[in-house]
Amino acid sequence: MRCKLKHIAFLAAALAFAVTGVNAQTRKVQNKPYIDNRRFHYGFLCAVHSQSMSFENNGHINETTGEQWYAANDRGDIGFSIGVLGEWRLNKYFALRTTPTINFGQKHLTFREKSSGREVSESMKSTLISVPAGIKFSALRFNNHRPYLLAGLNAMYDLTGHKQDAILTKPLSLYAEFGLGCDFYMPFFKLIPEIKFCIGLNDILDKNRKDLIDKTKLAYTEAVNSAKASMVVISFYFE
Repeated sequence: MRCKLKHIAFLAAALAFAVTGVNAQTRKVQNKPYIDNRRFHYGFLCAVHSQSMSFENNGHINETTGEQWYAANDRGDIGFSIGVLGEWRLNKYFALRTTPTINFGQKHLTFREKSSGREVSESMKSTLISVPAGIKFSALRFNNHRPYLLAGLNAMYDLTGHKQDAILTKPLSLYAEFGLGCDFYMPFFKLIPEIKFCIGLNDILDKNRKDLIDKTKLAYTEAVNSAKASMVVISFYFE
């Protein structure tokens, strides 16, 4: 019995020593320990993104030519974004955030005629001003990092006119946003990498094609009932 007690005591002491050693190794000196106590936070961001567009094709057959076209966004090209960050701390875990941003990018569209297999491709360039508003939920800080989740809405306005393009889109679009990221506390600033998914909520297809000079392009608009945009954004914030 005494031997068992000694054995248990030895194991307990060894475990306590191991835990103490692990804590000593994992706990580090915190950089900028009071930065999260501020009510307002400001910063700037740079990002890369991919724009895409989904179509609802209707199978329309042109009465004159007999052609039946289908539209698709077959490729996601990489664009870039710059913007500013504003964050209002509500409590220990939640904050309201906005990140007004300008986005430069493009979408690659392909139209395929069903019978002949003929394809027509077009790149649609966009310059989007976005003004998102969302809520950020952060976990407790551990050492010099703090992960978080976010959700919100984003209104975007396209400054690029798409007249004479195969597809004409409305300038204003609305997105639901979901994302995650992590605050990294550096000695002199906070670095925040983040990935965000933007899902289009409204139909941005403009079927009023009075702008067209080349009326053969009207067949592409007639082939589509609706179009919705989406984006994937990888951002780096500096605060």
